[in-house]
Amino acid sequence: MNTPRVGPQVLIFAGSLASATALGILAVLSIAQPMLALVPAGFMAALYWISRRRVILVAAGSWFCYLPYEWGMKLRILCSGECNIRVDLLLIYPFLLLVSLAAIFTFLRERLVTKFGPR
Repeated sequence: MNTPRVGPQVLIFAGSLASATALGILAVLSIAQPMLALVPAGFMAALYWISRRRVILVAAGSWFCYLPYEWGMKLRILCSGECNIRVDLLLIYPFLLLVSLAAIFTFLRERLVTKFGPR
């Protein structure tokens, strides 16, 4: 009998989703404390330093670009004072999460697939 086993790709995807969820929580918290955006930015920069993959560089750059934007919103420089309804976050957060998910997935796939080898 062949019993199905969970392959490394499923584990990589699950780990990527869990990491992206944590990054999403940090993104929401960064509205009140914009400096928290440095946590995922630094994390992505460290992953890029290790793997040198372009998608990870894009993710790190996106988080680093989000920091001054959110800081400007908090200081009311980029908005007229009515910043309570942030429609811009409907575009920014999905982009940040998707690019982060792609970066983490790429990093984990590179590390685990080379470790376990092709099946």
